[in-house]
Amino acid sequence: MDDVRDGYGEVAEWVRTTTMTIDDYVNDVLSRMPAGTPRREQIGTELRGHIAERLAQGRTLDDVLRDLGDPGALADSYLAEVPLMLPPHGRRILAKLIDIVLIGCLFAALVIPAATLTAFNIGEEFVWIALCLSMIFSAILASLYTVILEWRYGYTVGKYLNGLRVVRESGARISFGQSVVRQLPVFLQVGWIDAMFALFTDRRQRAFELLSKTRCVAAHESTSQQPAFASEH
Repeated sequence: MDDVRDGYGEVAEWVRTTTMTIDDYVNDVLSRMPAGTPRREQIGTELRGHIAERLAQGRTLDDVLRDLGDPGALADSYLAEVPLMLPPHGRRILAKLIDIVLIGCLFAALVIPAATLTAFNIGEEFVWIALCLSMIFSAILASLYTVILEWRYGYTVGKYLNGLRVVRESGARISFGQSVVRQLPVFLQVGWIDAMFALFTDRRQRAFELLSKTRCVAAHESTSQQPAFASEH
């Protein structure tokens, strides 16, 4: 009887491990797709079914995953079927203005209280130190705001409200490094020169979008239903 229990235990462990491996592979494919990719969840369901069907034919999981290939390449093959629509320049400008207003509110929320508390509690001669420190801290937060949101979700608040998303040239989700490169014009103080490139390039890409191999495209209708950073909670 103990041998039977051990046998069932081994089978259950194999099933559990295999299922986790399949989920890891499928989730890896889906993680390379932007949150608003059409049929994203359906693709995951179909891919799991495709793997299960081949396993039922007696093939090993390693063989099945080897045939499917690299998750990144598979994600790109799905994304190649999704058209990337160029957004109007006006929507990009409006999105940037919204983000600037939000960053300005963040700046005011940090600088004004810091200066006021310093003047009342420490002394007016130290106000300029508090202003400098709070401005530096605000600049860091403002940079992280864009870098993290575009890397993690594909859009900032301004882009979401205007139906825009940031992707790789293939349509895949951008990496953290690409998101950082996109924001370099802010640190290098060449924002206007960078933006002018969008007027003359075929895909309306800024100079540092060309450098990072990313694009700003019109989001699919499904992305306008609920922002990804809201649906995760």
